Amino acid sequence: MANFKYKIRDKHGRASTGFMEGESRESVAGHFKQMGYMPIMIEEAKPGIGNFNPFQRFFNRVSQEELIVFTRQLMTLQAAGVAILVSLGSITEQIVNPYFKRVIEEIASDIESGKSFSDSISRFPSVFSDIYVNMIRSGEAAGILDDALDRLATLMEHEQEMSMRVKQATRYPLLVIIVISMAFPLLIMFVLPKFSALFARFNTELPLPTKILLGVHFMLSHYWPFIIAGIIAVIIGFRRFIKTSSGRYAWDGAKLKIPIFGQLFLKISLSRFSRMTALLLASGIPILNTLEIIKNSLGNMVIADSIDNIISGIGEGKGIAEPMKLTGLFPGIVVQMVKIGEETGKINELLLKVSDYYDSQVDYTIKNLTVLIEPILIFVLGMMVLVMALAIFMPMWNLLSVFRY
Repeated sequence: MANFKYKIRDKHGRASTGFMEGESRESVAGHFKQMGYMPIMIEEAKPGIGNFNPFQRFFNRVSQEELIVFTRQLMTLQAAGVAILVSLGSITEQIVNPYFKRVIEEIASDIESGKSFSDSISRFPSVFSDIYVNMIRSGEAAGILDDALDRLATLMEHEQEMSMRVKQATRYPLLVIIVISMAFPLLIMFVLPKFSALFARFNTELPLPTKILLGVHFMLSHYWPFIIAGIIAVIIGFRRFIKTSSGRYAWDGAKLKIPIFGQLFLKISLSRFSRMTALLLASGIPILNTLEIIKNSLGNMVIADSIDNIISGIGEGKGIAEPMKLTGLFPGIVVQMVKIGEETGKINELLLKVSDYYDSQVDYTIKNLTVLIEPILIFVLGMMVLVMALAIFMPMWNLLSVFRY
């Protein structure tokens, strides 16, 4: 059977496009006419996304913002009662990203051939996460697809906003670190040698800071290919190490122990955990399934291991609050809020309150991030300037003493 690209209109004149398998153009057109659609264009399609080469798959991405816009548009059309195929067709015409456009066209083709929307999007895990797929599946089962899409859009907007705030807060420290990392080697390579040539004319003992920096200069100037090769080897080795289970667990644990940033990462992850859990539970997904879905979506194996402990505790009939307390990740006020939610049957609302609590903590940390980091940056910069100054000026003082005599 061949794959055909089509464009059709419903009885209200609304257009829809997509892909469909069929024996011929005539059989595809007949199929649509039986369903009450008017075929506008039917032509044999080129190979689908599944035949893209690996390089195309690497470069073709769907951004978070594009997915949010798609979800919001689809939610609006579904809330208005527009058929899913017509909705996807209308949205496809507005999508600029060619890769994303072809993804939606193939999803529409799958729906046309009898698959559900959730099954269709599950074919593209690089675009639609497990949380996205499961919330859509739950919304379809309950007949509230528009509500599920609204929750998903809200969740993605929240995560995007959090990510932008963290990037904005870390931009200044990263810029300072990059400038320092570039300036110090340049001083060693180009400034210090000029002074060393001057010092070499006189038979004076060079001080230790000068010897150290001259040694660094010698290493950089004579063995730079080996240094670069060593750095590359370390990076490759590190990347392979964190791809292993033990390596990833050790690295995720180390990230949580980084001064200042460790607590920030933890609060962001726990905010995501609370909000995702609340929204998935509100979509009708059982608590155990919810936690299984979420634990692999937080990007940290240490936190995922703690969620596994919560799952085991729930399986033993302990509820959510007690296992959360035993993990040691959640402060007492959060555990108490979850416990009240369990007792009152308002666990969704209380988990959203927990997420808001962590969001406020993240906001406070981000606003004070520069204040917290500046002393560290000033100390490091001061030490580097001190070493450089001692390496240059101590020999000059020695020379002055020689000239006096």
